Amino acid sequence: MSYYSSEENDERSATSKKSQFTQQASHNSIGGGSGSRNGLDAIREKVYFPPTVGKREEADVLRARVLMALVLLLAATGVATATNILVRQQERRDFENQFAAHATEILTVSRSKANQFIAALDSFAASIGAQAAAEHAVLNTSWPFYRIPNWSVQAEKLAKLTGVENPGVGMVPIVQEDEREQWNSFAAQQNPIWYQESIEHEGYTDFTVEQLLQKTIPFVHFYDPENGYKPTPVHRPGEAIPYFQGYPIGPKTGNPIMTTNLDILISSKPTEQLFRIIKKTRRPTIGFTQIRIDPETELPGSQIVQPIFDGADTEAEDRKIVAITGISLHWLDYFKNLLADGEDGFVVVLESACPRLSRSGVNLAESERNIITYQVDGPNPILLGEDDLHDPMYDALVMSETFVDLDVDQSQLPEGSCVPVLSLHVYPSAELEDSFQTDNATIYTVVVVAIFAFTTLVFLLYDFIVGKRQRIVMDRIVKQDRIVSDVFPAAIRDRLYENQGKNVVVDDGEMLDDDGPIGSDKKLAGISNSMGPAPLADLFPSVTVVFADLVGFTAWSSAREPHQVFILLETVYGAFDKLAYRHSVFKVETVGDCYVAAAGLPEPTDDHAVLACRFARDCMRKMNDVKLKLEVTLGPDTSDLDLRSGIHR
Repeated sequence: MSYYSSEENDERSATSKKSQFTQQASHNSIGGGSGSRNGLDAIREKVYFPPTVGKREEADVLRARVLMALVLLLAATGVATATNILVRQQERRDFENQFAAHATEILTVSRSKANQFIAALDSFAASIGAQAAAEHAVLNTSWPFYRIPNWSVQAEKLAKLTGVENPGVGMVPIVQEDEREQWNSFAAQQNPIWYQESIEHEGYTDFTVEQLLQKTIPFVHFYDPENGYKPTPVHRPGEAIPYFQGYPIGPKTGNPIMTTNLDILISSKPTEQLFRIIKKTRRPTIGFTQIRIDPETELPGSQIVQPIFDGADTEAEDRKIVAITGISLHWLDYFKNLLADGEDGFVVVLESACPRLSRSGVNLAESERNIITYQVDGPNPILLGEDDLHDPMYDALVMSETFVDLDVDQSQLPEGSCVPVLSLHVYPSAELEDSFQTDNATIYTVVVVAIFAFTTLVFLLYDFIVGKRQRIVMDRIVKQDRIVSDVFPAAIRDRLYENQGKNVVVDDGEMLDDDGPIGSDKKLAGISNSMGPAPLADLFPSVTVVFADLVGFTAWSSAREPHQVFILLETVYGAFDKLAYRHSVFKVETVGDCYVAAAGLPEPTDDHAVLACRFARDCMRKMNDVKLKLEVTLGPDTSDLDLRSGIHR
């Protein structure tokens, strides 16, 4: 062991520039066997590298965060989309179910109305036949000379039984050619009577019987287009069917147009066709739906006519048709009050059609059809126009039913004639579907998105809190690791970390590692239950120990404040620590003013003595620099301090 004072060291180093250069070159070449330190030891500084603890786990956590964000995004998108679709589908099902229920109601009520007014018309015709037979038996008269008593009352009852608002009811007798003059006289006698009854019962005040008689043509006539549409007597051979009693007798306001004695066989082609069909089939029949021109408006309508037979026996095969009664109606009135208020947007297509037949009764490809379209909005229908005007988008939802079929053998009808079958086709409208389009789909979708957004915010908040905690823990780990790294070399530090908590002492003093009890050859004598993990103990057979203490420190420190003593030791030992790191010397400890270091551990090296000498020399030089710098702060006698070094190999 040898000791050198700082003064002695200064004398040795006070040589010529050449010797200093040689000494520096020798300093750089000593220990050249260690390639990692060659030439760089003179400028080597200790650099701290933070530990890479949890780096892989942090990357895994980052990937998990990204994955979770993607999962939440996809889940929110999927659930929101599915919610929107399901709500829309439910609204569509509600719309279809509601439409089906109301369409069924429309078809059922329409069919019921049709059956009701056909049955009512049949009963009305039978009643008239029975009344006429009774009167003829008493008065010894016969058809066509019969006036229905209380006509307005009986016709009004029939109108109510039909279930249709404002139908027209009429009765026309069949007058043979030889009965026309007598009929003219009979009608002239009877018209004032039933005019008066109708005016009184129907409550007319705008006209009188005399005014009606002035408008009445007193003979069977038609309006001849070749004669300027003037009333012209009917002189053609054969039957005539002059219009006789009608209900209502006229409009509620204004002047009525009287059609009494008008031969409808000549004046109305559709009525003529119906008359021919009735004579052939002897059954009620219905005309094609057509636009009927009224004084005030043009509305589609139809005529349903019923034969009146002579006599009270309705079952007799040889009954003679003596008159015709019928109802004319507007389909707009027919479709009133089918639904309740608020049940809007139902499109009703009324189709009257029948196949065209050849003389042999074979169905031809073409058929005659009349189509009218209405929209039913609660109790109030609206005429949309002729032809099928429904929205083709709703073809798949159509509900159809035949509601008037008189079951007539079409092959038995006169050439060119047919009894149409009336069908209804009910469709929904865009207005109806829109009434089921609510904001529920949007509301539910927004709620779902809001739930996922809230969940995401909670997740982010939780992740932020956990991340903050992890950063605090990591910051503490880095600080602790830095402290440990300042005390121990990296190799020792890592071994301490690996050994921490690995071995556990059991009650009987036996050491346990991760795989069970340590073998007897690994047991350490003298370890008790209170010692914890086994200490790190390595054998280094060849090292050099350096001792350096401050000369004069005791006297100097006794005259100083504690913080001044701390500044001195902190500055000196900090400088020595840097030199130790630069020269690969291991700092063992500091005891008061004594600094202890060793070369050759914890990493064995062959030039440990050289490293120790270099370290001791540089410490002495550094001491001279430090005490001169601290002299201003700590007092002039600080420069009196000296460093004494000792080396033991």
